[in-house]
Amino acid sequence: MAKKQSAEVVVEGLKKLLISEEQGLDEEVQAKVEMLIAELQGKRPFPPNDPPAQQILDGFHHFKTNIFYKNPECFAALAQAQHPRFLVIACSDSRVCPSVVLNMKPGQAFVTRSIANLVPRGDQPFNTETGAILEYAIKALKIDNILIVGHSRCGGIERLMSLPDENGSHSHTFDFIDDWVKIGLPSKHWILNNHAHLPFEEQVKFCTQMQVNVSAGNLLTYPFVRDALLRGNLTIRGGYYDFVNGSFDLWKVFSSPNAPPHLNFGV
Repeated sequence: MAKKQSAEVVVEGLKKLLISEEQGLDEEVQAKVEMLIAELQGKRPFPPNDPPAQQILDGFHHFKTNIFYKNPECFAALAQAQHPRFLVIACSDSRVCPSVVLNMKPGQAFVTRSIANLVPRGDQPFNTETGAILEYAIKALKIDNILIVGHSRCGGIERLMSLPDENGSHSHTFDFIDDWVKIGLPSKHWILNNHAHLPFEEQVKFCTQMQVNVSAGNLLTYPFVRDALLRGNLTIRGGYYDFVNGSFDLWKVFSSPNAPPHLNFGV
């Protein structure tokens, strides 16, 4: 309702601008104003030369027709509050969509995504967003399950494994990306110390799986996560999704009230 009223106010303002003799609008400006009014009033068809925008609208139409309208009770309840059971920490990779891969419905999962599904330690840089998400999930939503999902052919982990040594150089420098993936350096060092003989592709796979566990350990550097675990109110799981073979491995990282305060993989 408020959105409709706002649009009406804008339309009226544009009409006044268009008909005002004092403005002296030229033909081009008048045409643009008239076009904008038509769009706001819903009288102008969507531009045929904007396929991405059309895909967005078609996608929402499909959702509204096939999901929203067919589940009125569900969305009525969600309009009142959310009570997800899972916090899913996944990669930003376009091939890895937790809601699709795990068939989670609206309201079932609180989701955060980042390159390589990395979790920084609470005392490291880049921890503000992660800390806010974890704090809200644990304290406000009372999440009792955290799932960290790694996946096959992860570009972020490939970048991590390709980072040069301190004295090395790299043909392509990505300041933000490189700084971010360095969160996973403990995993990289562990792989190089224990699996240096493996082909690079295998090293990336092992590092991806290792980093899921290291990120789980990093979760415990946030006091409210550690407290929830020690009280027995939280289970932390790891997962590995292989979209090449269509498989999903799931394991439990922490669930016991006697879980250690941190993980150390010999790094």
